[in-house]
Amino acid sequence: MRTEALARLAEERVDHRFKGLPPDADGLTVGELAAQRRNLFRASDGFASPVLALSAERLEHNLALMETYAARHGLAFAPHGKTSMAPQLFHRQLEHGAWGITLAVPHQVRVARAFGVQRVFLANELVDASALRWIAGELAADPGFRFVCYVDSVRGVELMDAALGTVSRPLDVVVELGAGEGARTGVRTRADALAVADAVAAARTLRLVGVAGYEGEVPRADPERVRSYLRRLVALAVEFDKGGRFAGAQEIVVSAGGSAWFDAVAEVFEEIPGLSAPVLKLLRSGAYVSHDDGHYRRITPFARVPEEGALEPAFRLWAQVVSRPTPEQAFANAGKRDAAYDLDLPAAQVVRRGGVERPADGITVTGLSDQHAWLRTEAGADVEVGDWIGLGLSHPCTSFDKWQLIPVAEADGTVVDYIRTFF
Repeated sequence: MRTEALARLAEERVDHRFKGLPPDADGLTVGELAAQRRNLFRASDGFASPVLALSAERLEHNLALMETYAARHGLAFAPHGKTSMAPQLFHRQLEHGAWGITLAVPHQVRVARAFGVQRVFLANELVDASALRWIAGELAADPGFRFVCYVDSVRGVELMDAALGTVSRPLDVVVELGAGEGARTGVRTRADALAVADAVAAARTLRLVGVAGYEGEVPRADPERVRSYLRRLVALAVEFDKGGRFAGAQEIVVSAGGSAWFDAVAEVFEEIPGLSAPVLKLLRSGAYVSHDDGHYRRITPFARVPEEGALEPAFRLWAQVVSRPTPEQAFANAGKRDAAYDLDLPAAQVVRRGGVERPADGITVTGLSDQHAWLRTEAGADVEVGDWIGLGLSHPCTSFDKWQLIPVAEADGTVVDYIRTFF
């Protein structure tokens, strides 16, 4: 990555754009503020609620765990960058052995390239002419840049070829295999897959280098159905290879793997036979980097294979109780603008008062307004106006995108870094 671009993030000035940060930090650079090592919980240090924080220790644990997991199972790893859209985290993921970064739309690729990411896997179809021309320019200007994207229709291939015109080197594509009827993108039949592969072969500007898919879209997913889909994906790669459709590819890409079934991906990809070129078995899980306290905690494969380790939820949203109108109800000052709520509501975890932290017993988040969390308080729940309440979140993707600058805090609340996001 371009270390100078990362370094410039530390030179950005703190101001009103970044919620939760100390008002008296306005005018400091992000690097200067980080060097002060302020504490989230020390009133004199000035952090204002609500404020989202990442655990320094848990973040590092998750990065190391997935690096070890991928290596153990012979997988290359291209974590999905759309989760965080944070170049600093891209950098740390690459330092922890990632092959490259997966992305979903052209804007995200532009962010990654601005920070020097050299390998991008676009887990999506790409038919926008201006974006294709820009990517062709990046490929022409940088011989070390590797870019791969999906194709799933003859029409899409034709649009890509027309937009690219004349290129210095072909754009690498993989045929996406749909996960079943009613699933998302991807070819639905073997005949469709062969037709798309033929169209790529006829295109002057494209090169077929593999197959890919997303097992998270398998209808009524269970281990048997997911493995069946992944085996069809592998079979398609084998068939393409036997037909000579990967001619010219230095390696054959076979890619899958969201955050719910990467254990099945590891198992089935071990069955890939020898092909005419080395096989890049590319896993794309993204939510692991922060994990969560809801949806992904329930569905993580590590719950099925505990001997491989466990991810740790790294996010906590700190809000302040601002109203206690009845013994059964309280309100905190964080809402839909601050917390993910598309999969689960936040969960009340701890309460802080006077520097003492205790479990949030008897407190439940029952709803969110734009700027308020509705709290149900059971008999005996010890909560009062002014208390800070720590909320666990569900769905990392929609947690990151609500915050432009996120403090990274050690266990005692000392903030050691700030993560910049680009959504």
